[in-house]
Amino acid sequence: MFPSIRLKTAIRVGAGLAIWITYSWLAPTALAQKAYDPAPVPGATYAERGAETCMKCHDEAPVTHILYTPHAQRADKRTPFASHSCETCHGPSPEHLIKPAEGEKRASVTLNFGKNSKNSPDEQNALCLGCHQGGQHIAWQGSQHQFADLTCSSCHNVHAVKDPMTVKRSQSEACLNCHRTQRAQIQRISSHPILEGLVACSDCHSPHGSFGPKQLVKATVNDTCYQCHAEKRGPFLWEHAPVREDCSTCHSPHGSTQARLLKARNPWLCQTCHAAAFHPSTAYSGTGLPPPGARQVIAKGCLSCHSQVHGSNHPSGVRFMR
Repeated sequence: MFPSIRLKTAIRVGAGLAIWITYSWLAPTALAQKAYDPAPVPGATYAERGAETCMKCHDEAPVTHILYTPHAQRADKRTPFASHSCETCHGPSPEHLIKPAEGEKRASVTLNFGKNSKNSPDEQNALCLGCHQGGQHIAWQGSQHQFADLTCSSCHNVHAVKDPMTVKRSQSEACLNCHRTQRAQIQRISSHPILEGLVACSDCHSPHGSFGPKQLVKATVNDTCYQCHAEKRGPFLWEHAPVREDCSTCHSPHGSTQARLLKARNPWLCQTCHAAAFHPSTAYSGTGLPPPGARQVIAKGCLSCHSQVHGSNHPSGVRFMR
């Protein structure tokens, strides 16, 4: 889709001797050299006065809000309005401009957007990807949202002065319309401050696709968590295996009924890996009553003693107690 850029680089081997190496790649920056016309139709008839023609009828909000967005900057030749205004995206639609006979319905534009569109998701997305390809959108092809037949307009509103998806407080509402399980989880007593607008879904997930699991912005769960929780990264002198492997082994990232997003209350969370025998925290754990020397742990949690559960750098921290 984009023109190929070829550059030559000279590598000096010795005095007066240089080897020229040619590089070639697809450069999205080439869009800056030429205005993008998504569907150049030979002999197509465009509205003579562009957006002014369209807004004789479509003169109400929120349609007119697009005039205050980056898409409507005529001075920038990369934008739709620098080419054929509304018809750059909606396609040349001369039949739509003709007033229908009484009792007949006006012809539709060539390309419509939204769930009620006559155009397929691929047709709708191809228009947007003509400009928005590369960078954070590079993994869209093959992503979970692409396979689910989502369109760009399913989440984005290009006519809005401020796209809700670019605002932390309003972004989650758009995501949670589909992700109902996560909507319920973030309502729990312990959760990330998503409803407060301090954390957005895109802080952890890449909606346009990624190379990690669950469309995470990083390659692993831990690397994603470490963006905010860097103090848990380590390396530690004494490392806790489940912490090193996957944060979600113990934590429920979207919300939990337990403190600190834990999946279960301790000691029961710890005892999913560590046997309760000889070191129980309850009067009866299925392995008999605790011996006299272990009475001090009754009704206590593991963290009462093992406070450095994420890892320790103390020479005597092998049991994560300091």
